[in-house]
Amino acid sequence: MSTSTTPAPPPRERILSPAYAVTTLAMFGLIAFVAFEAMAVATVMPTVARDLDGLDLYALAFAAPLASGVVGMVVAGMWSDRTGPVVPLLASMALFSAGLLVCGLAPSMEVLLVGRVLQGLGGGALTVGLYVMVGLCFPARLRPSVFASFAAAWVLPALFGPGLAALVADVWSWRWVFTGTVVFVALALALLAPALRRLEPHVEGVDTPASRLWWAGLGAVAVLVLELLGSSEGAAALGALAALAGVWVSLGRLLPPGSRVARRGLPAVVATRGLLAANFFCAEAYIVYVLQDHWHLTPGRAGIALTCVGVVWASASQVQARLGTRVSHTRAMLVGSCLVLTGLVALAASVLLHDAGHGPSAVLPAASYVLAGAGMGFAYPRTGVAMLEVSTDRDRGFNSSALSVADSLGAALALSVAGAAFAAAERQDVDPFATVFVFAAVGGLLGVLTASRTTAPAG
Repeated sequence: MSTSTTPAPPPRERILSPAYAVTTLAMFGLIAFVAFEAMAVATVMPTVARDLDGLDLYALAFAAPLASGVVGMVVAGMWSDRTGPVVPLLASMALFSAGLLVCGLAPSMEVLLVGRVLQGLGGGALTVGLYVMVGLCFPARLRPSVFASFAAAWVLPALFGPGLAALVADVWSWRWVFTGTVVFVALALALLAPALRRLEPHVEGVDTPASRLWWAGLGAVAVLVLELLGSSEGAAALGALAALAGVWVSLGRLLPPGSRVARRGLPAVVATRGLLAANFFCAEAYIVYVLQDHWHLTPGRAGIALTCVGVVWASASQVQARLGTRVSHTRAMLVGSCLVLTGLVALAASVLLHDAGHGPSAVLPAASYVLAGAGMGFAYPRTGVAMLEVSTDRDRGFNSSALSVADSLGAALALSVAGAAFAAAERQDVDPFATVFVFAAVGGLLGVLTASRTTAPAG
């Protein structure tokens, strides 16, 4: 009598399996450091502006890296398609670190702005380089988990970044908030180095038109002009409209053809990413403000909503990753977009009910915002997965760049328009918060319609 045993199936690979763990941790760390810097700078910038006598340049310190980031994204995408992601990724980390050092050592606000521009260039290029690496280093089944880890990388900075930055600035100096991060970027590079060495030579390099860089520059300048003139009246308002047109035209040159009209397939995926960012971050910019203004919460209590969103976003990202192929990319983006829409509609309704004297609890607008955050966590990572699934070595850099540009310019455009609508509503004695949230909800409806078109056309 003989017996036979069936060999146990090999363990299922995960992003923390031995073959991927170091690369995953390095990418997680880089995203976390960029996230920490964003949270930390928002905390210490008032102190920085006062110390450097540059309060008149305060808003520009935030707008500058947002604008230069668009240029960094496009350059990294073009460079990656030509040579592969290794050199662009190294250059992006060098630029980001140089920006941190310039900011930390800045003797004036003008020099600090130069550092912020370098930070934006490096940070934007870094995001694109990591997206390209995900496509090269991880099999398709693991990519939802990788992008979910990127979302999780924002949670710890959201929870502890502002407090840690304030502590560092108080005990030592705000300068260490910038310069201290350079050490951790170097550590992440050391962890990422083995994966970079394993990448095969890029044999399908393509030359991309240099005009794309000029359009990125135009889009970046137009965003800055729109930020500065968006709430103006008279002749300056015409400049704002011209800047708005400049952003729209630039998007047509920086995104896949048909993205602005949500053509089926990849263009709709890119448009969905842009609308998700535009609508959600439009609400995020005003949620703490409205909780303080209408419901008279303290800044600390109002800020709890931001912390909750960080946790819920990361949790929803993990859920969609675990579901994997059981939920199609289109279904995930559609469900997430519907949750964002529902949250934005409820947020606008809570403000309108407050204005009508019905006085709902502050829990309603806060919970509505958190619901929208859950939708972002469910849909946002799948836009990256869906993009990589239809990309090749010839266009992976461009498509990754397009996704990031849609994200950045979409949010900047929506925030600028929302700011102008807020100012106009105040002049007309209309609740400006209700105006902004209704604007975001209308955008949320467009997001749902666009997400429904992300399935590639037949044939």
